[in-house]
Formats: sequence, C-alpha cells, structure tokens
Amino acid sequence: MHRRIAIAISATVLISANATAAKELLYVLERSATLPSTNTGWDYAKMEPGTNRLHIARDGDGNTVFDVDANRVIATVENSKGANGPLLIPRHDIGYVAMTDGSLLSFRLTSLKPIARQPLAGDGGLNSAVYDPATDRIHAIVGTRPQQSAWFTLDAATGALRGKTTFPFRKMDDPANDGKGRLFAPVRYDNIILTLDSRTLAETGRWQVPCNVSKVRFQARTNLLLAACLGDAPQFLAIDAATGSVVASLPIGKGIDGFAVDEARGRIVTSNGTDGTLTVIGQNGRDFRPLGTVSTRPGARMMAIDERSGKLLVVTADYTLPPPAADGTPAAKLYHPNSFTVLTYAPR
Repeated sequence: MHRRIAIAISATVLISANATAAKELLYVLERSATLPSTNTGWDYAKMEPGTNRLHIARDGDGNTVFDVDANRVIATVENSKGANGPLLIPRHDIGYVAMTDGSLLSFRLTSLKPIARQPLAGDGGLNSAVYDPATDRIHAIVGTRPQQSAWFTLDAATGALRGKTTFPFRKMDDPANDGKGRLFAPVRYDNIILTLDSRTLAETGRWQVPCNVSKVRFQARTNLLLAACLGDAPQFLAIDAATGSVVASLPIGKGIDGFAVDEARGRIVTSNGTDGTLTVIGQNGRDFRPLGTVSTRPGARMMAIDERSGKLLVVTADYTLPPPAADGTPAAKLYHPNSFTVLTYAPR
C-alpha cells in the first residue's frame, strides 16, 4: 500500500516537474528548410493573413512565397528581384513589394502574377509599405536618407499615386495604425514617435521616448502602443496611446528586427539577430514580465508569426564576415549560396 502511494507521489512530482519544464521552454525548433539562394541579403518576412503563405523579401532572389505547412517554396513572384518589404492586402487580392531600386511592385495574391512595377523614389530604395484601413490607402516608405525621408501615398485597390509627403528625419520606420485615423510613426535615430492624421499625414503629436525606437504595434484592447528599440541597451516599451507616457520597459536582445504579438498566449516576442535569440515577454493587460530567452542562430533578425498556430518563422543564412577596410569601414557580409534557411519555432 505504502509502496503504491510512494509511486503515485513520485509520478505526480515527475508530471509536475515535466509540466514546469515544458512551460519554461517557451519555443522549440520544430523544423527547418534550406532554400536555394545566392549571396543575397533579405529584409521583411510576412505571413499572408489567414493562409499558410509566408512572403520573404530576398534582395537578389526576389519575393519568395513559402508554404509554412508543407515547409517548402511555392513560388517566387516574377520581376521581384530587389524585394525589400512585402505588404499583403487580401481584401483587394493584391500584394505590394517595396523594392531596393525605389520602385513599388504590385501583384495578385491569388495568382502571384505581377501587375506593375511603378517607379517612385529616384534617390534610393524603398524600405517598406504599410496599409491604413481607415483611408484604404498604402504608404510606401523610403530607406535611410541623408537628411529627409519621404512617404508615397497610393490607393490600396488600384495603386494610383495620391501624393508624396516629406519628413525632416533621416530614417522613419513602419507606423502602426489605430484603425480610426491615427498613425504612430517611429523616427529611428531621434528617439521620437510622431502621431499623424492618417488622411493628411499632418503631425498631431510628438512623443519623446527613451531609446532608438524601431518597431511599433497598436493594441486596441489596452490602448497601448507596443514598441521595441535598437541600440546598445535595447528595450521593449509599452506606451499609453492617449498620452505618450511609457507605462512599462523591459530589456530585450541586441539586433531586434522582428516583433510579434501573440494575443492568444499573452506573449510579445522579439527576434534579435546580433545575439541570435528570441526575447519572450508575458502580458496580462498592462502588466508585463520577462518569460525567458530562446536561442536561434546568428543573423536571425527577421521573424513573422503564424497567427493560426502561434508558430514563429525566423529566417537567416550562413555568412562570412571579411575584416574591415584599412580606414576601419566595416565589410559587408558574404552570404553563402544555398544556405538561406526558414526556422519554425513552435510555442510550448
């Protein structure tokens, strides 16, 4: 009898320990896929809403469409060499890709066939494009410039150009929208977030933040702007969207470029390419706490979340880093051909 009780207690303890360990794992590498690739860099990776398709902007290899369920490439969009930032709008069956030559590529989501490649920026590349549902417009945003940044505003359904707005900042990252006519636009090198009227792009507010803010997401249920900063002391910030005041701040890994909000699990995740990690933060309303750090691979800075499952899709490639030039200028990475990899991390 006593022996059966002892066995039962031991089994209960073991189950409890295993359950605790499983929670502490947070994410585990479920599988990976290595894609044909050249010596090319990449930027944004985005899930097409409600589907199994991940769009990966690979500069030299184009906008690659990857089936996350089958773990294989579906297609590469034609005429997409120079892809930098995909934008996917299912309501119009249209995708846009910000290109490194300053043009904007449009294509049909259903067929993946290109529609047009429209020249926009004559002084350098486009970094990204974002959609504002309140106006049914998109904004194509240039990359870093010497003094001023520009946004090109287009009709989301047709791609017709509606205007160009210039801002007195070197670098502006993707804004978040509240769906009601406000945009929250981070100014990377100035530690500023602008609030803009989404119809006119007129500045309605300017918030000073404590770090080099790069990523922002608006969360309607808490009326918070969730943000992440680059730099020597990178941080996650939660900002009151009514006042601009910082209500929470937590450290994250270095080299953040991917930022995901998992509403189903109450988690915020950043992918940190310099450290080769995921920083996982727990959320309960306006309360935030660190949950842990998950290792990835060097250079794995860009990430997307599959909202159907909560899985994280992280991309990277092998590289060689030559020594700096005689004047100290850092050398560009040499990416190894056929080493580009999609890593799938499953939540635990």
